[in-house]
Parts: sequence; C-alpha cells; structure tokens
Amino acid sequence: MAHRPFASAPYVVRKGALAPAEPHIPAEESLCPIVSHDWVNSEYKHLVVDASPKALAVKPGQFFNLLCPSPDAGELWLRRPQSVYRIDPQNRRVEFLYKCVGRGTYGLATLEAGDELNMVGPLGVGFTIDPACKHIVVLGRGVGLATLAPISQLAGERGIGVTAILSARSAEFVMADDLFGRVGEVIAVLDTDGTSAVEHVEAILERLIADRRADAFYTCGSNRLLQLMKRVGKTRGIPGQVAMEQVMACGLGPCYVCVRTFEVDGKKELRRVCIEGPVFDLQEAVGW
Repeated sequence: MAHRPFASAPYVVRKGALAPAEPHIPAEESLCPIVSHDWVNSEYKHLVVDASPKALAVKPGQFFNLLCPSPDAGELWLRRPQSVYRIDPQNRRVEFLYKCVGRGTYGLATLEAGDELNMVGPLGVGFTIDPACKHIVVLGRGVGLATLAPISQLAGERGIGVTAILSARSAEFVMADDLFGRVGEVIAVLDTDGTSAVEHVEAILERLIADRRADAFYTCGSNRLLQLMKRVGKTRGIPGQVAMEQVMACGLGPCYVCVRTFEVDGKKELRRVCIEGPVFDLQEAVGW
C-alpha cells in the first residue's frame, strides 16, 4: 500500500493557499483571520473567524483544538478544545462561544479582530439526526448552549421542529436564545426563579412528550440534566445523544487524558472523549 501522509501543511485562509491535496485527512491545521471577538456578558466571549473549506465541513458537536496565546509570563503547552457554535457557509465563517475560566481561555480572549487564530480540526464525532424525526428537544446549560446550537441549526434547515430548553444561573447567561429562536421554541429556566429545578424541567419534558414534540433528546453542559434526560428517555423510549465535556491534552486520541467510563450492554467500558466522542449515546453515558 502506498504511503499517505496523516498531516498537511497549515492552510492559510485568505492568503491564496491551495486547497489541501489530501482529502483522506479529516482534519487540518489552519490559520484563520479573526473577524470579530466580543464579550457577550461578564464571562463569555463570541469569536468569529474566516474558515478554510475543510473547517467549514465541521459537523454539529465536533470541535477544534485552538492554540491560545499565554495571558501572562508563563507558557501554555497545550491547545484548548472548543466546540463549534455556529457554521456559516455562506460567509465562510466558523463561530465559537466560550467561557473564560482558565489561563488558556483568558489567553484566547486577548486575541483581537485582524489577528490570526491557529486551530486544528474538525475533530471528534458529532451529533446525528434520524431522518424520521419530526421534532427534537435540546437541553443545555452554560457552555453546553454553544455546543447544542449547531444541531438546532441543522434541524431547522431540514424542517425539523426544535424546542430548546436553556438553563442558566440568571437571565444574563441565557445565551444564543436568538439563534435557537430562529429555528424553534425557546424555554429559559433559571436558578434565580427556581425554574431550573430538575422537577420543573422534567415536567416540561413530559409535556413535550405528551404533545408529540420529542422524537429525540440532545443535551450538554450539566450532569443533573444529563441524568434527567437519560432517565426520562429510557422510561419513554426516546433516543438521545449527549456531548461530553472533558479536559483534553492532544485532542487526537494517543494521550488518553480524556478517558471516561461508559456503560454498554450492562458492562463498564472506557472511551476517549476526543476521538470516540465527544458525542455519545445518551443511555451509555455514566456522567461526571
């Protein structure tokens, strides 16, 4: 068998670089001009980049490994994984919505419009939608809202109804509600008024099931909401998928830093979130 490379030279967006000649390579390193990079509230930033053709082929639920500048005198040795928030093929852009929580993301936050972002991807296994689905339910909290936005976008493009249950500490952190609102119904549940309580969210799910508006479940961002959807889905026979959040090192599989436990056919099984996920069958996920 002839040798084929497993990596390509970085694709430089806007610089007249030729399209990569190795279509069998599913991911690439690309240098992407930053179009905008703005705070959406006190903790989250919205990053928009011009993307390469291969990056634009990213599927909902997949992620990119971003090279973040250091926010201080120390070095950053590892990239930071970020799930894609929005895919804009018409303008050839990919968007991220992320929370500043550590040195990596605070370093990422220092980049400005006009700078270049070095990213590797698309990586991992994304969401899927059964063609028989008429209506899906997405349930997310925090950064999980960003991860669930593309599957809602895809469902809307296919004429599938979407109900998005957005859980947050307060109204300030109910993000992407405008994006979800363009493809379906948005239900915000908050800690401040008690509507984010598990029993209240469960009542919403049961109502959607009774109204035949829940052919599949999708969730990300909260262990308690994962466990809720898993329990209701099992009882009601509704399939589902979860995007797992996990610390990663390489993002490509060899390091095994991101291993989590799953339960498959009654047996415990170890899987790498970066390459065998981050999207998994809801009923096989054990949780955090």
